Amino acid sequence: MAETVARERKILVAVDESEESLYALSWCLENVVSENSKDTLVLLYAKPLRSAYTALDGTGYLFSSDIVATMERHNNEMADRVMARAKKICHDFGEVAVETRVENGDARDIICSVAQKLVPDVLVMGSHGYGLIKRAFLGSVSYHCAQNVKCPVLVVKRPKTSRNN
Repeated sequence: MAETVARERKILVAVDESEESLYALSWCLENVVSENSKDTLVLLYAKPLRSAYTALDGTGYLFSSDIVATMERHNNEMADRVMARAKKICHDFGEVAVETRVENGDARDIICSVAQKLVPDVLVMGSHGYGLIKRAFLGSVSYHCAQNVKCPVLVVKRPKTSRNN
């Protein structure tokens, strides 16, 4: 029998602080990545942009630079925690090549932009499983990306039984 040569694939996985995105990463590792493959997982985290934070009293005063620095530090620490958890999941899976990217901006725009630049074989995303009303108000990042990227998009929804774990 002829040996099959593993094809190199680039798999873009959008991760955030939600259990849904980490479930999608685990599912991807178990069902998409093959053991003898030359797959590279690119873990992508979209860090929210620091916008002009205004005071809640309506006077239009900006927050002090100390508060803005604290918010920025929190965003950086969140990105570090998310990436550490995602890399641990990959490490526990076994030998798989992993690259990480942290980008600043709205998740929809960042994921679509990175997918356009990297041209991955597939984009893997988790689904929060919002109902119709919540999705109408909050929007759906996965739906937006599925409509706007040029590569195949795999949206992984966590089973209801594992949502309470």
